[in-house]
Amino acid sequence: MTGPKTNERPGTRATLRGYHMSASKARLVLNLIRGEDVTTAREILAGTTREAADVVGKVLASAVANAVNNDAMNADELYVSAAFADEGITMKRFTPRARGRAGAIRKRSCHITVIVSRLDPERLEALRASRSAQATASRARRVSTSRRRADQTASLNKRESAAAAAAENEALEAEAREAEAAENESFDNESTAIDSAETDVVETDDGVATDEAEVDTDTETAEQEPVVEASSDESNETVSEDTTEETN
Repeated sequence: MTGPKTNERPGTRATLRGYHMSASKARLVLNLIRGEDVTTAREILAGTTREAADVVGKVLASAVANAVNNDAMNADELYVSAAFADEGITMKRFTPRARGRAGAIRKRSCHITVIVSRLDPERLEALRASRSAQATASRARRVSTSRRRADQTASLNKRESAAAAAAENEALEAEAREAEAAENESFDNESTAIDSAETDVVETDDGVATDEAEVDTDTETAEQEPVVEASSDESNETVSEDTTEETN
């Protein structure tokens, strides 16, 4: 027993007729999305690099829009129940070849048809469960990513604050070293000034000592003179005494 005819298959359809592409090229892409739900089919077509993928994507979007607007279906509950490509008109052209012969050129076309239907209850429940699990996993990944970024930001802030503190400490140490060097320099200058002052005092003391020596010499001379006078007085007294004795 043969299957249902093409125009008798259940579901909502969209057809593109007379597209300039061979049916075999379109069938390679249609085989990828047949039996998949609409969301998965869109993802597959978005990741396919063939030219037919863009065309089949537009036909699929048209079929989903017809199901939503005409048959009041939910787009999330639809799947690709049928997808096929029929051969269209083939234009024949010729090109000259060797020895006066003509080479045939066949410019083929195709009719692309996509049919979408509502999922079975069991399959719909499984799809909802898988989507819920995917959403939970995606949320967990987002949370872990955000936490990891927050941890990285916190560690970066810590490193920056530590680097700033280290730079500040280095600046303070440099200022302390400069202050200490300035203080040592001022102390050296003061020591040099004190040494020079002591040298001046020593020279002045030598001069004073010389003056005192001279004063001492004068004093000794002055002290010696009375002694001489005293001796002269004694001699005078002795002479006077002799004179007196002679007179007697």
